Amino acid sequence: MVNSVVIVGRVGQDPEMKYFESGKVRTSFSVAVNRWNARTKEQITDWFNVDVWDKQAEFAGEWVKKGALVSVEGRLAVNKWQGADGEPQMRYLIVAQNINFVGSKREEN
Repeated sequence: MVNSVVIVGRVGQDPEMKYFESGKVRTSFSVAVNRWNARTKEQITDWFNVDVWDKQAEFAGEWVKKGALVSVEGRLAVNKWQGADGEPQMRYLIVAQNINFVGSKREEN
C-alpha cells in the first residue's frame, strides 16, 4: 500500500514554526487548492493543513510565505484526540516531505 499525496496551491497564511525540547522543529501552514465543480458550474476551494518537520521545516519557515504557489508532496495523516466535551476529534493533514515553489517570482506577487 502507498500513502502518497501531491497538491499544488496557494499558501493560506505565513507558516508557524514550533521548536520542541527534543530538538525537533515543526512548521505548519495551510494550502488552498481550487477545483471545478461541473454540476454547479462553480470553482470550489479545498483547504489542506500541512505539517513539515526538521530540515524541511526550517526551509518552509524561512521561505514559504502567504500567497506563494507551492507543490507539496507527502503523506496523508490523521490526528485523533478527545475534545473538552469528551467527544472524539479528528484533523486530517499532509505531512510534507518535499515542498517546491511553482511558477516565477513575478507570478507570486
